[in-house]
Amino acid sequence: MKNYPLSKRIGLFLGPLLFIGLQLFSFELISKNADTVIATAIWMIIWWITEAVSISVTSLLPLLIFPLFKVMPMAEVGANYGSPIVFLFFGGFVLALALEKVNLHKRIALSIIKLTGTTPNKVILGFMLATAFMSMWISNTASTVVMLPIALSVIHLLINDEDGFTKKDRNFALSVMLGIAFSANAGGIATIIGTPPNSVLIGLLENEYQIEVTFLNWLVMGLPFSAVLITIIYFILIKLFPNKGLVFDASKSVINEELKQLGKISPKEKQVLYTFAVIVSLWIFRTLINKLLPDLAIDDTMISVLGAIALFAIPHNLKKGDFILHWSDTKKLAWGILILFGGGLALAKGMSATGIVDIVANAIASSNISILLTASLLIVLMLFMTELMSNVALTAVLAPVVAGIAIGLELPILYLLIPVTMASSCAFMLPMATPPNAIVFASGYVKVHQMARVGIILNLISVGLLILMFQFVIPLIF
Repeated sequence: MKNYPLSKRIGLFLGPLLFIGLQLFSFELISKNADTVIATAIWMIIWWITEAVSISVTSLLPLLIFPLFKVMPMAEVGANYGSPIVFLFFGGFVLALALEKVNLHKRIALSIIKLTGTTPNKVILGFMLATAFMSMWISNTASTVVMLPIALSVIHLLINDEDGFTKKDRNFALSVMLGIAFSANAGGIATIIGTPPNSVLIGLLENEYQIEVTFLNWLVMGLPFSAVLITIIYFILIKLFPNKGLVFDASKSVINEELKQLGKISPKEKQVLYTFAVIVSLWIFRTLINKLLPDLAIDDTMISVLGAIALFAIPHNLKKGDFILHWSDTKKLAWGILILFGGGLALAKGMSATGIVDIVANAIASSNISILLTASLLIVLMLFMTELMSNVALTAVLAPVVAGIAIGLELPILYLLIPVTMASSCAFMLPMATPPNAIVFASGYVKVHQMARVGIILNLISVGLLILMFQFVIPLIF
């Protein structure tokens, strides 16, 4: 077992000690309940940043503290952990689980790489597109883990060729590795279920403000943003790390060999593919279906749960009792993330119920701050803070505050919340910023200074793109 770092040891005690200290304060900052929520938020932030305990365990604190200190009754706090958005993401997780179980995600990825071509730059693009597409539907960590061994097989061809591992080869390897990590981050932005911060935002909007953002609404906005960002990442990588003159046809044989090992598409893969296609189609055409059949009144969560039930309940072989998924498969499900959603929503509810969000809104309303400058600063704050702490946890803490700022500026809250939330998925500078960054860094082909060199450029470009989104794109869609 690894040693428990000093930073974690400090965080473990500092969080509860600060909470107790603030509770024992002789005067009120805002009100007794609001002070308790602030103290809870500080405790949670310290544990989230230091990861003294699991971030999911930290997310359980409101369940204990809010009822204990009479901020909210247990039933009201607990309702956040069973919010519809939690089940929307649960269904997405189950869908991803099925894709991974039958290896369909790998087949799709390899097929995309094969389609893009086998020249070095086309191989880089292929890996990036395949990773981004998978990250729209499964976790960015899983998509990176799938792509890494395939990329390493291609890189080993260059290491073992006649001229050894030249500078061009190293540049190619670096571009592939960074391309996979950065595409995994950017690809998840495209859909509601692609990355947890998106779902935290959707949950906040539905729970606190009764604002619904449909799967299609988000796709119309998120997919073009992801596509533009991935295109920029590709051109920056091949410009900063050129591989001109590098020739290898063997990469085609690696991809073909990987596909050959998968064999022909199996009946189980087809069943998962059909289920996947039906669920995504229902998400996209839900509004139209509800117009044609108003009594149905289906929503994205219902569709997500339908997909999950179908994968457990529609038999692949009735005689043998063989189904695509069995409940035992759910041990691989990211249950901790679902708890984290609940904790974030409970914290947001506490901030709203005790008037903290209103205080922020009134403070902003009474100032003469430029709306564009405020939006820009919030985007920069979120983007660079997420280099150092969990983007889900950060969104859970900052989103309610940003909502208060939008209200204070008399701005539709979606205009401000969407770009700030998207910024949490644009961490490209440091290995610890996101799991994909850490995974490719561990491959040994990427150095910290190389990731930081590309990452700082991409971070600044992302800020620019998000400001443009705030100013021009989001007002057109919402």
